Amino acid sequence: MDAKNTPIPVKGALKKFGQDLRDARKRRRIPMQLAAERAGISRATLDKIEKGDGGVSLGAYAKILFILRMILRLAELADPKFDELGLELETEHLPKRIRIPKKEREHLRKATGC
Repeated sequence: MDAKNTPIPVKGALKKFGQDLRDARKRRRIPMQLAAERAGISRATLDKIEKGDGGVSLGAYAKILFILRMILRLAELADPKFDELGLELETEHLPKRIRIPKKEREHLRKATGC
């Protein structure tokens, strides 16, 4: 990722993410070399991940999440139920009225007795 074109909030989020992954690894008492070996990445790549380097592939980040047993969090990252803006926009476009075709209305009236 070109550092010059990376928005400041993205840099901050990646830095925090890297620090959080480092802290999670340390809480589990997993040495850096062992974590890298288990993830199938180099120690240098793990170092970049823990520093929040945007040039590291998402796959490498996912491997670290997997060995830390946090991979489900990645799977839910863009889950529609957590997409507040998307849900709000979707709600704005819901129809104001829902019309049932005349034939179906007549059938429903007969079936319900209304």
